[in-house]
Amino acid sequence: MRSRLLYVFLFVVIVSGLYLAERYIDSNNITLNPEVSETTSLKIVGEQLLPESTTRTIISHQFYTLSYVESHEQAEWVAYELRPEHISDQNHSRPNFEMDPKVRSRSAHWNNYKGSGYDRGHLCPAGDRRFSSQAYEETFFTSNISPQNHDFNSGIWNRLEQKVRRWTEDKGALYVIVGGVLRNELHAIGREAVSVPEAFYKIVLATDGESYKVIAFLIPNQPSSRSYFDYTVSVDALEAVTGIDFFPKLTDSIEHPLEATVATTWWQ
Repeated sequence: MRSRLLYVFLFVVIVSGLYLAERYIDSNNITLNPEVSETTSLKIVGEQLLPESTTRTIISHQFYTLSYVESHEQAEWVAYELRPEHISDQNHSRPNFEMDPKVRSRSAHWNNYKGSGYDRGHLCPAGDRRFSSQAYEETFFTSNISPQNHDFNSGIWNRLEQKVRRWTEDKGALYVIVGGVLRNELHAIGREAVSVPEAFYKIVLATDGESYKVIAFLIPNQPSSRSYFDYTVSVDALEAVTGIDFFPKLTDSIEHPLEATVATTWWQ
């Protein structure tokens, strides 16, 4: 009888020890993987802020989330959080573009862009993900790129991306949604007919959980020497152009006035 009780006691001790060890490892994964542990809670700032997917094809990566549109061979939106601690000047080896392993229908191959005259334009910028080699490399999935005019990509669009990073340093964590405006009968490139958006949009939102500030841009996919502030629009206007409901999980009392507003003062 005593030996049986001893076996039961030892079993309980061993199981408890394994459980506590697992909890200890989980709570201390910064030691196991210091490069990503600080940001594993991202998984997108809040499911509360994810846009709807018109295709119901949402792909969640470690450091951004996207909605893929097979008929256009690209994402209709990419959403991610940008925090002050993400702003980094770390240099990482630039990887090759790779097809997204999570897109079941297979994302477009990078060689569709070859000789097309268009850049492989990042939606979630590689420059926003320099804090980790894993985060940086994730931005090179072809599900995160779209055909962009070179002077647009290196000009006004690049200036806006830099401005968003400066806002993050100044104002704190931001939530960013970005994509090309996809519609029927767009010009397409490559063997897989990757659609070339005529315009790109970016929504930037700041919130402390109670109040919300938002600014949205709709910029033609062509060279421009104008200020990106000349292209500010309401989120309602973007929804009309894209057919996407961008903040469907916010309560109507927050969503409606937020999406109807074009206010740049706080951002300037």
